[in-house]
Amino acid sequence: MEELPIRPSGLFWQDDFITPEHEAKLIDIFRHELEWPDRAGRLSLHYGYTFDYKTFGVDPDVPFKAFPDWLVPLIPTREDRQPDQVCLQHYPPGAGIPPHVDTHSAYDQLYALSLGSPVLMQFQLGGSGEEGKENRVEVDLTPRSMLQMSGDSRLHWTHGIKKRKTDTLPDGTVRKRDDRWSITYRWIREPAVCECGDVKLCDTAQMRVGIEKEYRWKQGNETSDGVAAAAATS
Repeated sequence: MEELPIRPSGLFWQDDFITPEHEAKLIDIFRHELEWPDRAGRLSLHYGYTFDYKTFGVDPDVPFKAFPDWLVPLIPTREDRQPDQVCLQHYPPGAGIPPHVDTHSAYDQLYALSLGSPVLMQFQLGGSGEEGKENRVEVDLTPRSMLQMSGDSRLHWTHGIKKRKTDTLPDGTVRKRDDRWSITYRWIREPAVCECGDVKLCDTAQMRVGIEKEYRWKQGNETSDGVAAAAATS
């Protein structure tokens, strides 16, 4: 993988992580062989440990779920270690995910494989409080690409996908969205402590200064498409 020559730093990219033929087989499995939640909007399935949308960490009440055969060839390893949590998501046209960072203390680096329709993902420095175009970057998540978030892009910039049915590209072209799937890979951070010191976005830094994270589930703002602002990525 090669680091993208853009801000934020820490975004690594690989085109054609799988072949178009492999992608087509996977999408056929996703459409016809998997049981998705019966609701509208963005949908998720979990493998390995289950992502907890209340704590944004691992759900201790759900046993480890073995990776299915179709997923095994797609598993990246880091330092000879497989991911602890894998999330498959379906984005129908118009679906998105609110700007967020995956909880710092729970997870280390993140990887995301994109399948199906391309989509623009927006990165923003420090969340919504940072103004100016220089603090907002859009990355085109093309089919079969693998994206790794580390460093600044993982810890100090939020990422999200706007809810809309088209994306406007830099050359002015308006591109319609179609069905998209993403596979997000997470490694549990051991120990569960982050030392980045970002009080705005880091739960460890917030805890050390006596700030309780404002989870959406405490505010009663859950929705079918954005259950948690700090939930699954890409």
